[in-house]
Order: sequence, then structure tokens, then C-alpha cells
Amino acid sequence: MSVLSRPYFYDEQAAFDLVESMIWPNGPVCPHCGCCENIKVIKPNPEKRVRFGLKKCGQCKGQFTVRMGAIFEESKLPLTKWLQAIFLMTASKKGVSAHQLHRTLEITYKSAWFLAHRIREAMRSGDLAPFGSGGGMVEADETFIGRRAGVPVRQGIGHKMKVLSLLDRATGAKRSMVLDNMKPETIQSIVLANVSREAHLMTDEAGHYCRIGKQFAAHSEVNHGKSEYVPKADPTIHTNTIEGSFSIFKRGMRGVYQHCGEKHLHRYLAEFDFRYSNRAALGVDDTQRALAAVKGVVGKRLTYRQPD
Repeated sequence: MSVLSRPYFYDEQAAFDLVESMIWPNGPVCPHCGCCENIKVIKPNPEKRVRFGLKKCGQCKGQFTVRMGAIFEESKLPLTKWLQAIFLMTASKKGVSAHQLHRTLEITYKSAWFLAHRIREAMRSGDLAPFGSGGGMVEADETFIGRRAGVPVRQGIGHKMKVLSLLDRATGAKRSMVLDNMKPETIQSIVLANVSREAHLMTDEAGHYCRIGKQFAAHSEVNHGKSEYVPKADPTIHTNTIEGSFSIFKRGMRGVYQHCGEKHLHRYLAEFDFRYSNRAALGVDDTQRALAAVKGVVGKRLTYRQPD
């Protein structure tokens, strides 16, 4: 037996049972009226095209399934293939390309590409709690990748897409944002909004962090320009953890995805942040990581339809 032999990967009813237990731990809730009582289960009948997981609310008489209000809504793909895709994307350290999903799941490339973006949206964390609460250490750093559309290639970083990441050492959680520019006030506003003032901020020698660091309980920096990465006096002062996460991110973006437009970069960041924040080093295995992604599917429906 293997992980992929579990019933919810090939049996549609088992897939619905799993997703319902994750989304409705206290029983089904009608998405039409919010009622959670007197809800009847309509038995699936393939001959009459009655769907798996179909339910009827006894109060508003509306029919619904657990797909409604989630990333699965209006998708014609079986829920089993959704769960297979979620497992593949969460278990692969550097991601899975849409072409690989297209071949493995035997669906069209267009469906695989859209499915992958919906799953990335489910991975996006809605947690706004500041990092470093209680005086914990928080690493902050920027990285650059790809090329901004319409910007000519030139010396420096002006043509590259810019990313700011924060990492809470206590929890191991990582949070990344796409930057419009590298202005000190832009970076300062993001850091102050996401890091507790009682935190110990860890950065490199970039000039903008000198002013930002004064607003926290403590600020330590390493001078990469002088080949300093871990001071001998205090080995806890470094930004190696967040730089290691950048290495995984760039290897995945260049080796697996190869190209990403700036308008989609925030979703790829959410994907890599999710896997890094739920990595094996923190005691989270592949199955637990996949189930954590399933919990995030509600209220994050993604469409690409243009407004009328």
C-alpha cells in the first residue's frame, strides 16, 4: 500500500466524505441560507445524473454540495482529481508544472493550468498576525527574479521582479510580498505591518533597514558585502534561513515553472510559502500538508472571467 492507494484518490464518494469532514466538521451548512439543521442527503444516481455529495436544505429548499463557495465550484473535474492535484503540488518541494499535471491527471493543459492557480489560491494564508510576538527573531530580506514585462534589460535590478520575505524563526512560518519598487518607505510600511514591534529583527546591511530596525526592540545585521554571514560572537545573528528558502523558491521557478508573469507571481509565492511554512523540518508530512491545503479551499474561488 502507498499514500496514493487511499480511497479518496480514486473513489468519488470517499473524496466527498473527506472534503466534507474537513470543511464541515460539525455537519453540513447550507451556503444559501446558512441553515445547518434539517439538511437531507440526496442519494447519488449516475443514471439520473444526480451528483455525488448533493444535499437539500429543509429550510430554503436549495440544493448544494461542498464544492459551492470553494475553489472546486463550477469545475467539471472529479473531486478525486482535485485531491490528486493538491497532493502532488503540496508534496513536491519545488512544485509541479501545469504540463506535468496535464499528463499525470490526463486532463487538458488549460484545465491543469487553471486548476494549479486555484490550488495556489487555496494555499494563500489569510493569517495577518504579526511575526515575532513575544520578542521572537524575525528575518527580513529581498530577492529578485525574472523580468518585468515591457522593461528593457539593463545593469542592476531595475528590470527584475522584486520580492520581500519575512520569516519567523519561532514558528518557521514565511510570508512573502511582491514589491512595486525598492523605496525605503515601501519596505518599511510592509515590515511594520507584518512584524511585532517587540521582535528582534535580523537583516543584512542594506541601508533602509538601519532606519526600520530602530522601531523594533532589537535589530541585528550581517554585512554580506564584507563576506560576513554568521558573526563568531553570536551565531544566532544571520539571515541564512530566509536565504535558504529563496534558494528553494528560485530553483522551483527556474527549473520547474521556468516563466512567471508579474501578475501571477504573488500566487507562486503563496505556494512556496505554504510548503515552507508546513515543511518536514517542522514535523509536517506530505499528507498533513495536503490536508492543510484542503482546509484553505473555502471562500477563495478564483475566476478569470472579464466583467461585463
